[in-house]
Amino acid sequence: MGRRNKGKAVREGSSAMDVVADANGTEAMAVEGETVVAPPEPLIAAIRIEGDEGAVTPSDHTSSDYYFDSYAHFGIHEEMLKDAVRTKTYQNAIYQNRFLFKDKVVLDVGAGTGVLSLFCAKGGAKHVYAVECSTMAETAREIVKTNGFSDVVTVIKGKLEDITLPVDKVDIIISEWMGYFLLFENMLDTVLYARDKWLVPGGLVMPDKTSLYLTAIEDAEYKQEKINFWEQVYGFDMSCIKKQAMVEPLVDVVDANQIVTHAAHLKTMDISKMSTGDASFTAPFKLVATRNDFIHALVAYFDVTFSMCHKPIGFSTGPKARPTHWKQTVMYLEDVIAICEGEALTGTMTVSQNKKNPRDLDVTVTYNFKGKRSQASRTQHYRMR
Repeated sequence: MGRRNKGKAVREGSSAMDVVADANGTEAMAVEGETVVAPPEPLIAAIRIEGDEGAVTPSDHTSSDYYFDSYAHFGIHEEMLKDAVRTKTYQNAIYQNRFLFKDKVVLDVGAGTGVLSLFCAKGGAKHVYAVECSTMAETAREIVKTNGFSDVVTVIKGKLEDITLPVDKVDIIISEWMGYFLLFENMLDTVLYARDKWLVPGGLVMPDKTSLYLTAIEDAEYKQEKINFWEQVYGFDMSCIKKQAMVEPLVDVVDANQIVTHAAHLKTMDISKMSTGDASFTAPFKLVATRNDFIHALVAYFDVTFSMCHKPIGFSTGPKARPTHWKQTVMYLEDVIAICEGEALTGTMTVSQNKKNPRDLDVTVTYNFKGKRSQASRTQHYRMR
């Protein structure tokens, strides 16, 4: 996954959320025009294919095996922990709302290093059950012990759907389940399973609200570099790869100056009430141009909210907010659309789990445009994997 802003500053605009946590643990409104440096390139972790019982071949592994194995490596946890927007927002949601956690039993779904469980323990929780399927569970257990919370935090290694909790019910479920494009990796279903099985009536799911948005950008230079590049490679026609490149969305940090239209709201999900089927949907969109420009790609991003807090807190992963490790999801269009200020690109987006691998995401975009200087009508299919 490339970085179009590598070596350059990213322009930060005002966030859609009321409160944003900074790297020093304080809260501040995002200020338009402020320059921040994009976070470093993520560390790429190789997938380990050696199980507890010895070496295995790749063919013995399912998609779930690879998914959980990928979280056994420290690089991915380093990247998430260094994402101050993400981690400090969770910390603030807990520490600033100790009244929610005092003497409560908490379930941490997908605990990783156990940092959210430790936040809950320090926030006054009676007990925290930290469930982690990867071998990172052993490391989390050691971290909990080192920090003196073994009497409050119990780390359980295993797939959440297969484990048995020492308690019948919990008061709070906390999880950082969001993936690229919000729904990639399909960890949301696991959170909903935990909610339906263990959460007491009236219990809390944190965070509880997420919203998905769509906008459009001008991106001629990067589209040429990443997509059209395959038309001629050292004198050879490799355009068959171009077709594949168009299908796979790019996860990247988008410069706010590239945005050509207003954002359209696609979907809001209430994690405390929704069903598993609600994560698959079709939503209309209308993207109104803010200036005369060209549209080369659509960009999806999401917001997250802890609405049950004394003062709602959350963060945005949008291009105008401070960059996070989720970045944004860029979907290039077959057409180059010349759009004038005030004109609208309309269409629908359908999002669903891939039938062969439910952790992958299928996205279908149908768009129509009739403007003064161009017209376009097309359906494009994308797959996040």
